Amino acid sequence: MKHARAILLGLAGIVALVAAWELYKYLGPADGVVIGAVEGDRGSGIRILPRTHDRAMPHVWDMVSRLFGASSGGDSTPMWQLVLAAALTTLGVAAVGWLLGLVVAAVLALVMQRWRLAEWGILPWIVVSQTVPLVAFAPLIASLGRQASQGGVPWPEWMSVAVVASYLAFFPMTVGILRGLSAPDRIHLELLHSYGAGYWTTLRKLRLPAAVPYLLPALRLGAANAVVGAIVAEVSINMEGGIGRMIIGLASQGSSDPAKPWSPIFGAVVLGLVAAGSVALLGLFLNRYRRGEVPA
Repeated sequence: MKHARAILLGLAGIVALVAAWELYKYLGPADGVVIGAVEGDRGSGIRILPRTHDRAMPHVWDMVSRLFGASSGGDSTPMWQLVLAAALTTLGVAAVGWLLGLVVAAVLALVMQRWRLAEWGILPWIVVSQTVPLVAFAPLIASLGRQASQGGVPWPEWMSVAVVASYLAFFPMTVGILRGLSAPDRIHLELLHSYGAGYWTTLRKLRLPAAVPYLLPALRLGAANAVVGAIVAEVSINMEGGIGRMIIGLASQGSSDPAKPWSPIFGAVVLGLVAAGSVALLGLFLNRYRRGEVPA
């Protein structure tokens, strides 16, 4: 019953979004909503809502029809197949990035939980690290990867994308694991201490099971962040084959085929949901420790 309600709420959200899109397209001004415009100067001001003509806002059914139609340029391959192939490439790279981020997050969380001084010294820098824009970080990683390849170290281009994805994914997972490891009550810790349990026994028997309600939401958020990081990195370092590069490539065709660039955007949305949903399956194996989840 609970899962059916969640599915119905998700479908209701999609219907509401489609209705809002079409309602604004029907009722909104043709030139969009602009604030701060100077009279007589059409280029001034800030547009906060888009134009409503078909080139700027195609109908939802046109976008869906384009997704399941044939690609242009004499290629009869359906667009959804091209989007699927690109999405699978990005998903694979994002999965590697997620695993890298999980390893880094687990090590940092264990160190910070074990030594409070390490938490005071490391956690602020972890928070500050997330202020670095990915569009600046990704080319730097790609440059280091090329230098490593020239030095004889195998470094394929997708590895740079995976590193950027892990950079965006490790932050929520680090915080979630740290909060989970610190969740047990003091009385439970003292009980195990009275039994003579050491650090590793306490970690295995108490801290890790207690961390599950914090860990699962953090892992899902990290998976979604890994997908975002992979897409941005593909665009920044110009990696072919992924859905990020496909979005940029089709955006140039928006003036002649407005519905076409939305196909990979739909694919990116579904990709994020698949990544988060796949990680959520871990909860089936940890169900005995799920006494309610704490938002990341």
